[in-house]
Amino acid sequence: MTNEKQSRALIFDIQAFSVHDGPGCRTNVFFSGCPLRCKWCANPENFETKPHLMFSDKVCKWKNGCRACVKRCKKNGVVFDEISGPKINWKICSECTSFECTKYCAAHSLKVCGKYYSVDELMNVLIRDSSNWGLDGGVTFSGGEPLLQYDFLLQVLEKCKEKMIHTAVETSANIPSEKFWNLMQYINFAFVDVKNMDDEKHKLGTGVSNKQTLSNISMLKEKKWKGRLVLRYPVIANFNDSIENAQKIIKFMKQNNLFEINILKFHRLGQSKWEQLGQKYAYEIGGDVSLDYMNKLQELYLKNDIICYVADNTSF
Repeated sequence: MTNEKQSRALIFDIQAFSVHDGPGCRTNVFFSGCPLRCKWCANPENFETKPHLMFSDKVCKWKNGCRACVKRCKKNGVVFDEISGPKINWKICSECTSFECTKYCAAHSLKVCGKYYSVDELMNVLIRDSSNWGLDGGVTFSGGEPLLQYDFLLQVLEKCKEKMIHTAVETSANIPSEKFWNLMQYINFAFVDVKNMDDEKHKLGTGVSNKQTLSNISMLKEKKWKGRLVLRYPVIANFNDSIENAQKIIKFMKQNNLFEINILKFHRLGQSKWEQLGQKYAYEIGGDVSLDYMNKLQELYLKNDIICYVADNTSF
């Protein structure tokens, strides 16, 4: 064991019976915290590294006379307008640690994002779910960026190895190379996101450089990592949908002996989450790519001897 004292991790969701995030039937563990700030992110609640509040006005019962959250909040984080309903003071609520309002919201319009788990608590969930996985399934660590919570994940991966649990990860690989390599020793299957091959465009869309990501991918080849690696990216109009970007990815893949990529069709399923966090969604308009164009990109990869899966039409 790396550390006799167990770490804790902030996790915002655990989903059983997942069939699109690695081989077979899997349990997905979504870690909080991410170094990227992708403007199209479908899980913006994973950005934070501490528990925080979300509010859905669509399920709030204020029109029925409910004012439970106002009565319980001692910091005036929630106020009511009798015409437009509840208003959240996000500055006040971002500093809250007790979240009293959520404990009395019968409609669950107010909820806390993120719950701390110990290593043993998470392993108990995985062992419980393991009877549903079948021969090919296992656990997929996602997020957010699961690799950010390094100490905890390493301890969990060591226990997974002891119990012969198949492990997969969805990652931006945007962590220091030494830590990345240490964790990857315990990973059987990996999705690594390559948002854009142009560094400046990558920064504009995600807030960070792509250099660490690309360097870590190349390191897997250099060190002869034995797992299965599938590159992945959402195809977003006017950001990374160009043929030029795909050609750069193809060149990079050939340099690193990679032959599988999964391109994802842009969607707006995360828009309501941005709104529940009191933030504006940057892709209310734009970003859409047709299925015909997705197929065109797929043909380009296939012509270059790279297996290209579109959306969830995959072999895993």
